[in-house]
Amino acid sequence: MIVREPADVLTAGSEPGEPLELHPDLLRRVKENRAAMLAALDAADGPIYGVNTGMGRLAGIKLTAAQQAEHQHNLLVGRAVGGPPWLAPELTRALLLMRLRGFLRSEAAVSPELVTFLADRLNDGFLPAVPRGGLGSAGEIIPLAHTFQTFTGLGSVLEDGVLTPAATALAQRGVDPFTLGPKEGASLIQGSPLAEAYAWVCGRRARRLLDLQTQCAAMAVDVLGSPHSVYRYGAPAEFRELIAGAEPRADVVQAPVSVRVGPLVLDLLDRVAGDLEAELGISWDTPADSPSFVDGEFVATTGYHASGLGFRMDALKAVLVHAGEISVQRLHRLLDPQFSGLPPQLAVDPGPQAGLVPLHKRAVGELHALRRLAAPATLGSLDTSAGQEDVQAFAWAAGAELEDSLGHLTAITACELVTAAQARYLRGHGAPALEPLYAWVAERVPPVVVDRPLGPEITRLIDDLR
Repeated sequence: MIVREPADVLTAGSEPGEPLELHPDLLRRVKENRAAMLAALDAADGPIYGVNTGMGRLAGIKLTAAQQAEHQHNLLVGRAVGGPPWLAPELTRALLLMRLRGFLRSEAAVSPELVTFLADRLNDGFLPAVPRGGLGSAGEIIPLAHTFQTFTGLGSVLEDGVLTPAATALAQRGVDPFTLGPKEGASLIQGSPLAEAYAWVCGRRARRLLDLQTQCAAMAVDVLGSPHSVYRYGAPAEFRELIAGAEPRADVVQAPVSVRVGPLVLDLLDRVAGDLEAELGISWDTPADSPSFVDGEFVATTGYHASGLGFRMDALKAVLVHAGEISVQRLHRLLDPQFSGLPPQLAVDPGPQAGLVPLHKRAVGELHALRRLAAPATLGSLDTSAGQEDVQAFAWAAGAELEDSLGHLTAITACELVTAAQARYLRGHGAPALEPLYAWVAERVPPVVVDRPLGPEITRLIDDLR
């Protein structure tokens, strides 16, 4: 797909294997911005942070012309102090996309050669080994140093999951290491593209999980025979459509709270996910470099402090925990004949068979892990750089925990889907709108007629849900 504007990058590069191409007009604008920045740099008679000075606490040290020639490369070397575990491939690719998106804006003023090199690496599957934790810097200097030193032939990449020297990976692609020009090393390690990558990837995952949890909530109403009147207010329209045709049981006066409030909480999840998406839009429109090149001048910015993204990812984590608690409780009610009117533990032959109660135990374990991720990751700043950098946003940490939280809730969702499909099998009928979903689950995890090890089937189901 051809990229004509910076915003097109994510559409063009969202699926690996579909090459993106930078439109000549876009590259022309990048070249013009670069020329204007270089002219302003030549005319400058004062310090320009990270270009003709050191960085952090060493910003007051002016660099000689010889030092400046090496400085942009050196910025990517000494700051690469992280290690495994490495970022997942989808997140690494998203990080590269975010960096490319930002570099196509005027404020970065990097060279067209650098943005073309970056686009080419996205196209040929070049995935740097980026540390997932241990990142205590203001901004994202450590992970970004690991990411982009690979362009110069330093560090490592992951080739089919195998740690490989970046120089080897470039040579295998017939590509020479990139030589950085003025300001380009500083631009590569500025901003918060990792936090943006987490927000973008996890936001999309949260939307998919919201749909699945909506279906789980409807399945519980269906197989438990719960009254529908409580869903007149606070329940999304798609939920009411799913339960249309479900038959309430005459002896059920009121469903358990987990069944009644599930749609309400999912509506909240929808709104909090929307808040994260809105904040991501603000981040995309904010200059990331410090300094940025704006209207012919070098301007200090705060785009590296992605606290807005961090706090919203923390908020989304908290709502995911509550949704997980409700899902686990619904699952438990499905196993109880007092609420379901079905055989205990949804076993075909209760007593000799355990039925699906082990699935509830798996879900409880996932919920226990999910709850431990609810604490805000964005809090806990400490002095670094001898006090020059005395506050950190830790937005990347909120993103990493959000990614883990989504994984745990996906596992819980898989357990609830299988349990609801088993209840539908034993009851013998279900709401018409839910029948395709029951069939989809049963195709992957057939009804449990006799006890069997469900672990591998649940794992495959989780992979499908993701």
